[in-house]
Amino acid sequence: MKLAGKVAIVTGAARGVGAAITAAFAREGAAVVAVDVLREPLEATLASLRSKNIRAITADISTPVGNATAIECAVQEFGGLDCFVANAAIQRFGKLADTPSEVWDEVQRVNLKGVYLGCQAAIPQLIRRGGGSLIFTASVLGIVGDGDLAAYGAAKGGLRALCRSTAVAYGPQQIRCNTICPGDVRTEIFEDYIKRAADPQAELKRLEGFYPLGRIASPEDIGKAAVFLACDDSTYITGTDLLIDGGLLAKVY
Repeated sequence: MKLAGKVAIVTGAARGVGAAITAAFAREGAAVVAVDVLREPLEATLASLRSKNIRAITADISTPVGNATAIECAVQEFGGLDCFVANAAIQRFGKLADTPSEVWDEVQRVNLKGVYLGCQAAIPQLIRRGGGSLIFTASVLGIVGDGDLAAYGAAKGGLRALCRSTAVAYGPQQIRCNTICPGDVRTEIFEDYIKRAADPQAELKRLEGFYPLGRIASPEDIGKAAVFLACDDSTYITGTDLLIDGGLLAKVY
């Protein structure tokens, strides 16, 4: 197993990509602290995984206390920390001029400041272990633009910059930092969007047509990428983005 003996924290673990990363890590032998602000969905997800090496923590990762609670659990329950996956995020639609300042602040607080606070709490523990891996769930929208997701895209672009700064600063301590940049993923949010379309099947086919591989990513696709960045197969990869987009950004038109 690729993560045997490793201890990881995954934020936003209640559902979607975070749940898939948690499951993938557990399958590969890691002990996982799964963190989310949504208590009931988190507990339901963990119950479905039936792993003795997962602990659930209900916490708000946009606060110092929430992140400290997760770190403390990893250290007390499993003895340390080897990987911190900053996955928790919210999405709010709106063009730049139509986005209220409170919505902008909310998105940045969770999607960007929460990652800063998580890394600030995690890095000392990674140093104590002689190094480790920081993984940020960014997005293709941190690279290209969606006019209706101004705040979200700004935060995800910020994660890419934060990744590089962190990789440079802590490389000497053998801490690697990388982002995962997915396109559309078939999470609960995506499925709800499809169901609301006038013709769900036609809308799904339309979206799949944008992707050279002809399908939308599954959460498990992202989980596999996270395992790669967390395990020893990627020990010389840092400060970069791993595009999991089915070829979407390879297209010109």
